[in-house]
Amino acid sequence: MTKTALLLSALMSLAFVSEAAAWSRNRTVTTPHGSSHFSASGNCSGGVCTRSAVRTGPNGASLNANTTVTCDPNRQNCTRTKIYSGSNGGSATVTGSVHR
Repeated sequence: MTKTALLLSALMSLAFVSEAAAWSRNRTVTTPHGSSHFSASGNCSGGVCTRSAVRTGPNGASLNANTTVTCDPNRQNCTRTKIYSGSNGGSATVTGSVHR
């Protein structure tokens, strides 16, 4: 099983939460080269989970990652879309699905 399939399986489990479930995390790491910051938040409700994360390095460059996982009402499959964008103007979109 690939890392993507494992990730989607984990996110699919979150999507099955019947009540809205919100969370957030913040972390700062300081080294001799400077400080890096990570911030993420997410929410699951009605078969849809979202996650938004920002990672900022010691030089001020950042990477944003926004993820949406949607599961069908019968919970037989889920699809994921993840959009990355960087402070340098680059971006990428990754999609995937898992069926059980």
